[in-house]
Amino acid sequence: MQFIENVNKEEYQEFTNNHEKSHFLQSYEWGEFSIKGKHLIPKYLGIKDEDNKLVATILLLIKKTPFGYSYAYAPRGFILDFKNYELIKEFTNHLKKYMHDNKIIYIKIDPDIKYQDIDEAGNAIENGFNNKKLYNYMLSLGYIHKGFNKLYEGNQPRYTFRINLKRPFEEVENTFSSSFKKSIKRSYNYDIVINNNGDIKTFCELNKFNSNKDNFNAYGEDYFKEFYDKFKESNNVKFFNAVIKPKELVKKFKDELNELTKTLETAKKRKADIEEGIKRLNKDIETFSLINQDEVCVCSLICVYTNNRCWSLYIGSNELANLTFAVTRCYYESIKDAHSKNYDFYDLFGTTGDPKTTYKNLAHLHDFKRKFGDEYIEFIGEFDLVNNKLLYKILPTLLKVYRKIRK
Repeated sequence: MQFIENVNKEEYQEFTNNHEKSHFLQSYEWGEFSIKGKHLIPKYLGIKDEDNKLVATILLLIKKTPFGYSYAYAPRGFILDFKNYELIKEFTNHLKKYMHDNKIIYIKIDPDIKYQDIDEAGNAIENGFNNKKLYNYMLSLGYIHKGFNKLYEGNQPRYTFRINLKRPFEEVENTFSSSFKKSIKRSYNYDIVINNNGDIKTFCELNKFNSNKDNFNAYGEDYFKEFYDKFKESNNVKFFNAVIKPKELVKKFKDELNELTKTLETAKKRKADIEEGIKRLNKDIETFSLINQDEVCVCSLICVYTNNRCWSLYIGSNELANLTFAVTRCYYESIKDAHSKNYDFYDLFGTTGDPKTTYKNLAHLHDFKRKFGDEYIEFIGEFDLVNNKLLYKILPTLLKVYRKIRK
């Protein structure tokens, strides 16, 4: 087999898009996007077989150090058949030589490989599936495992929820929690219109609203525009925007209020339910009457794709989204869309491995994503492949001192 140090764009994209283990973080587009403003160098490496066809690839994001060396991160590791241990070994040996020849201290990978079956609490299921054989084999090749973290300590989340789309959509819906299905149903009361317009400015305004509410630093408009433009080139990104029409809703709710008021006058049963409905309608009328716009986008979700997989990645929403259940509806419509396009799965891109964590934002996020149902997945974690053991050990200290001096 032949090691390729610079796989051309067309070959790389064809291989990564069509491989069953491909991940958007391993894509050519992600390599080009992620280097912007970060002084990273993307390298697209691979192995070709005797028929001159790629059988393995890796995206390296290389970071130069002030000391003439560099280190690298390969988001979600390499793309190959992880059941083919000989191929893993050969690719690893080539990477070791590549690191030595290019003064790379180490390469970090975090494969998109399930580690073991877990229950709702994140604990291993007795006699369930596990990938401990692969884990031990990686160690035997010289990889250093960085631990089984539970939160977001690594470069990527080590846990996620994935919805299997290779079945009838009715079965997919059956995995949703009752509260999730109820939210979807209630969203139709607000005549939400879903469109796929790539409106970066509106998305950023909604995303900033989330960041202020949940106390995190939002990416700027330039970040999302660059991201969207890169993935749009290959049609591997899509917006799902929830739009409401306040003035039309006020008219609709006033008509419903009149009908419900008449019903209350003659009702002999369920008066409490009718009164609750009247109360809700009055509140909605008051809320939407304050909005002097014909249309308002209240939620915007960005999904990203490979040829056969889908991830929900970024979302922005405001208070009206919560009132109208637009967040749930955006996710629902994006799941339906992915199913109709015959994707293998829909990934919610990250959650905690400790559902009872004291970090309230993470616990809340986990509880929301859990309502989608289906599989709670634990990945195998991060591995470092080390070329220079001494520099690997002291690099964090050296960089810390360098950055302090530079500052």
